[in-house]
Amino acid sequence: MSQCATCHAGCCRSYVVPLTGADVQQIIADQKLSFWDFACRWADPEGTIALKYAPHFFFRDAPEIPYVISLLQDESRQFPGTTKCRFLVEGPPAPGRPLGVSHCGNYASRPSACRVYPTKLDRAGELAVLYDVPPSGKGGSHPVYQLCPQKWEPRDLDPIGQVRDLIVAKYEMNFFFKLARSWNERPGDWRTFPDFLQAVYANRILSGEQDPVDQAGAEESQILQFPRLAA
Repeated sequence: MSQCATCHAGCCRSYVVPLTGADVQQIIADQKLSFWDFACRWADPEGTIALKYAPHFFFRDAPEIPYVISLLQDESRQFPGTTKCRFLVEGPPAPGRPLGVSHCGNYASRPSACRVYPTKLDRAGELAVLYDVPPSGKGGSHPVYQLCPQKWEPRDLDPIGQVRDLIVAKYEMNFFFKLARSWNERPGDWRTFPDFLQAVYANRILSGEQDPVDQAGAEESQILQFPRLAA
């Protein structure tokens, strides 16, 4: 049994989860939600959310602030004063499980950052490598922010699926970095960002050689009346 199956989900409470555009479109399609139901822009002036994993986006209303596109967090009903992922379903306390056992309400469409936790690709990009998970997140200010109760072992993860998820996550985030560079050439309005994403990802299967980011920028300028984004 995976240790996640008996956990209170401290990681889903502690971490701001970066999204790729592919993550966004998958959640919209599978959960029948709008972008605004689950996604947000998270200010990241120190770079502690993006790290080297996710790109920064800039927006017309706050051009000096770098943002990471992330999952929304809600206040926990079970533990007032703490936060949790928008999709986390909390379980009640039980004998031996004072923090309860919680689970993801969006597991099949969970973001790539969640799928690859707690691994990274090796330098050759061929193997999954476990990294050390700290004891707690958010400064350990509440027991619910304690992270994995046991050390992860290779046998805890699918050796095929984990590497596949890492490779896909790397590819999709590289594409998202390209999209961010295009957007940031001339930052648009935050309210138009979901339409820009939709325009880009709707054109990832093309009949010709035009880049989908270029094509989406052209379409977006016509639809939303702001200038075409440079590649």
